[in-house]
This record gives sequence, structure tokens and C-alpha cells, in this order.
Amino acid sequence: MNDYKALKTFLLAAEKRNFAQVARELDMTPAAVTRAIAALEDDLGLQLFVRTTRQVSLTTDGAVFAAQIKPAIEALEAARKDAKNAHMADQGRLRISAPTWFGKAVLPAILSRFRDLYPKMSFEISLSDGLVNIVDDDFDLAIRISAQPSDKFTIWRKIRVVERILVASPASRFADMQHPSELSPDDCLAYSRDSRRESWVLSDGASSATISAGRAFSANDGEVLANMAADGTGVAMLPRFHISEHLRTGRLVHILQRWSPPDLWLTLYYPPYQALPPRIASFSKFFEEQVALHMTMLD
Repeated sequence: MNDYKALKTFLLAAEKRNFAQVARELDMTPAAVTRAIAALEDDLGLQLFVRTTRQVSLTTDGAVFAAQIKPAIEALEAARKDAKNAHMADQGRLRISAPTWFGKAVLPAILSRFRDLYPKMSFEISLSDGLVNIVDDDFDLAIRISAQPSDKFTIWRKIRVVERILVASPASRFADMQHPSELSPDDCLAYSRDSRRESWVLSDGASSATISAGRAFSANDGEVLANMAADGTGVAMLPRFHISEHLRTGRLVHILQRWSPPDLWLTLYYPPYQALPPRIASFSKFFEEQVALHMTMLD
């Protein structure tokens, strides 16, 4: 019998105080339980139980030993369970990083539907608009909205193109502009993860224009920029699906419609697995299907 199984047998015997019951729960014979405990006592040089014809009870040394090893055995058992679940498609834990707005507006419905199908799955969600180190931060996968990936050390899966547009309040002076040259850096509300300036590169298919944005205002949250633009403070460049409700209600309008910035990509990022674990593969497929349905309604 290996050490782990012997210690697990001992702990159950310490709890039940009945070798016959331990034998039934572990699918062993009572004689095998007795031999396992005796071998452990020989190895430790300690008497762990006092045995009578009616019951067994822990010695003082046995009680101390049980208290000392119980946390370690429970942690090992949990680790064994997690390792086994990692190779199952319908149960286990997923630790996911997602952009803040997407994580609040889109992800909850997807997670709820997925868990309806796989109720044994559990999730840990971390929302951040910064780029996480998926390996060092121990994520199973990350959802990203960014430029085309160039990271050679992770795996990524393109889900869809994300269109960005320039928006402003319909009552503002920006609504009737015809050319990017009419915008000054003070007019442009920058989206920046570290709340600094950014450069907007716009194209009408024949020519391009570059604008320095964020001289007067920048933020690392798209909803803040959308609300500032709706209040007439300036022009924001944001994903269309992010501001679909603002466009529908007329709080924002699409300006300079002939001029577009480069599209972003919605991607799933993974640590450098040799092959995706089944639970991650099943979630990724479901995520892609649900995003296609959800984003179509927002576009």
C-alpha cells in the first residue's frame, strides 16, 4: 500500500473509530485496514490506536499525528481531484481574465448558459483592461480585444473582428465635421490603459490622417469616454458594439463616417498548452458560438 493511501486510511479510521466501517467505505477488507494501520505504526514507531474487542480509539500520539497530517492530505486530495477534472470536458475550474466592459456586459450571460449545460463547472473571473501575464497570473484563458496578436509565447484564437468608430454628441460641433483635420488633440478623448495619450490613425481608403489624442482627457475605461462624448466634451473612438445602446438612443452619433481606424480583434488567449484541456476546449467552442449570436445583435 502506498503512503498516501495508508495515511488516508489512518485519517478515516481516526474519524470513524471503527475499522470495519473504514473497510466498507474504502472497499477494503477489515484485515487489510488492520494491516495498513499496523504497518504505519511500525514505520512511525508509535502506537496510533488503542484496540479493544468493541472499538478503537486514538492514543495521544495518534491524535497529534492526525491533526498534523489532515490539512496536507486534504490539500493533496483536492489537487488530485482538480487534476482529474482538468481532463474532463464537463467539470472543473476555469480561471478567466476579461476586459472590464466585456466582462460586465457580455460575459455573464455566456457563463450562465454554459453553466446550465455543465453545472459541475466553476469559474473565477478577473476583469482588467490591462494585458495580463496569463502564465504567471495562473489564468486558464484570457479574453482580449486588441490589435492583431504578436505574442509568440502564447496560443490565441481569433473570434471576430471588432469595428471601431468615432462618436460624439449629436448636439456638439463635432457632429457635422467632414475631415479629421478639423479635430484638434484637445477634442479627442483617448482610450489608454495607463491613462496617457494615444495616436489615432484614420483612413478613407485613399488617404490617411494621424491625430494625437488625449492632450486634454484620457481614461482607461470606455464607458467613461462614451459618457464624456455624449456630454459634448469631445470625440471618442470606441468599438461599435460597446456603444450600441448609446447609438440606438441617439446619445451618440457616428461622425466622420468615411474615415475609419484599424479594426481590433476579439481573441481568446491561452497558456502554451500542447493541446487545450477538454474543459477549456469545450468552453472556447461555446464562447465562440455565443459571441457570434450576442455581437450580431449589438452590431
